[in-house]
Amino acid sequence: MNKSDPVDVLIIGAGASGAAVAWSLAETRMHILCLDQGGWMKPSEYPSTGRDWEAKFYGEWSTSPNVRARPEDYPINDDNSPIKVVNFNGVGGSTVMYTAHWPRLHPSDFKVKTLDGVAEDWPIDYDTLVPFFEENDRMMGVSGLSGDPLSPLTHPPMPPQPLGLSGPLIAKAMNKLGWHWWPSDTTVATMDYEGRARCINLGHCTPACAQGAKASTDITYWPQAIRAGVELKTHCRVREILTNEHGMASGVVYYDKDGIEQFQPAEVVIIACNGVGTPRLLLNSASGRFPNGLANSSGLVGKNLMFHPYAQIYGFVKEPTDSNRAPPTCLWSKEFYDTDLSRGFVRGYGIQFGRGAGPVFEAVASEQKGILPWGADHHRVFRRLNGHRLAVSAICEDLPEEHNRVTLDPVLKDSHGIPAPKIDYTISANSRKMMEHGLARGKEILEAAGATDICTNNPIPWGGWHLLGTARMGTDPARSVVNEWGRSHDVKNLFIVDGSVFVTSGGVNPTSTIQAIALYVADQMKQRLANLFD
Repeated sequence: MNKSDPVDVLIIGAGASGAAVAWSLAETRMHILCLDQGGWMKPSEYPSTGRDWEAKFYGEWSTSPNVRARPEDYPINDDNSPIKVVNFNGVGGSTVMYTAHWPRLHPSDFKVKTLDGVAEDWPIDYDTLVPFFEENDRMMGVSGLSGDPLSPLTHPPMPPQPLGLSGPLIAKAMNKLGWHWWPSDTTVATMDYEGRARCINLGHCTPACAQGAKASTDITYWPQAIRAGVELKTHCRVREILTNEHGMASGVVYYDKDGIEQFQPAEVVIIACNGVGTPRLLLNSASGRFPNGLANSSGLVGKNLMFHPYAQIYGFVKEPTDSNRAPPTCLWSKEFYDTDLSRGFVRGYGIQFGRGAGPVFEAVASEQKGILPWGADHHRVFRRLNGHRLAVSAICEDLPEEHNRVTLDPVLKDSHGIPAPKIDYTISANSRKMMEHGLARGKEILEAAGATDICTNNPIPWGGWHLLGTARMGTDPARSVVNEWGRSHDVKNLFIVDGSVFVTSGGVNPTSTIQAIALYVADQMKQRLANLFD
């Protein structure tokens, strides 16, 4: 095993949270090193540069690591889950793949136990994160319209996305029903911004934006962090975190780009590997001192996995829609976000509206749903469906349940022999009631828009984009893995900054909040520099 010189701070993972914490800590002038098991992305190779972009979505650019199976990926056993994990390994992490939808958790999401008597309260509140939300919106480059009456107030530095063809159809339907809607915040640039070109509708934002209009951390945070002195090593897969005789993290064992085992000593270790990769690493770092996994005296590492079940309903209108034109989500609704017990469940969901789908996806999906026949009528029906889809998705809050968990698979391993994560997950009765409510409301919206041939995906099977809760923060070491500023209760120089620290999931996409938390943890670390190394 080769040994490198020790660094002050070692960050594992170069995605949404790893990039943000690296950039923030760079001003300390400490020696900061980040290891990522993927490489730098090449926008010239992104699917949206060619006409076969949809075909690539089913293979090498699938959102699922099990389908994609790039050397940088690790397999995931999610056979025991109705929702399949989707993630991405590389500089930028899943921000390369995400839809760029940019809501924040609501203030109420931090006080779920107090308000509704379920789950747990966060040890921090929304107001604590506001300056970090604002900083992150500037760094990532957010477009939107300030003043939404049902969402937290934001101040996007760019104007909102155009409503296009689909937006007014959705808005008129919502107005007919008297329900809330608003142009959604996105991290897709609507004007030239910080060296990034504006969106020109090259194609769907998922899986990746060749134009650079969609913010991913390889083109936002990382260039600035590296200029400030942060070191980033790619194609380095961390196997385990080691500890010394004092129970402190001493560094990591990793495999370099040539597959050679290396040891990297560090004074402080920060994990930014998402809600599946982080518990996997902690559990694989078991030792004599930490027999049940590192930082796991609570027994909660890997437990309380929250996905956000998505209930989707879609139909087809006579008017043309935006099809695959970017970004996929242009409007949101928070009409059913907060608890109303008369609905039969606690908590609530956000609604996301989809512009449509590309022609290959439309053909495949419509044939599977039985609304696109083969034979003489095929072309006529396809012309009526293609470019006429409207979709409504309810993103349902997942409450934390300990039986929803990530463990180490006893058989499946990655290409370096490291045990793969195994997912055990079931959708709760509360979430199922929420999903049914969302589908019923979605049907009302589509009917108000004049849609026919209505189909559902309940849940969206490849919908495990949001990986949350498996190393939650809290003040009680018996009920949480890290404290209120991301520091492990058990290992004082170990920090976690990704979505695994979430206490509850809310009913919105989490990336904005994940990055705000990473910046907040970095700020707390800077305020406490004197005792970081104790």
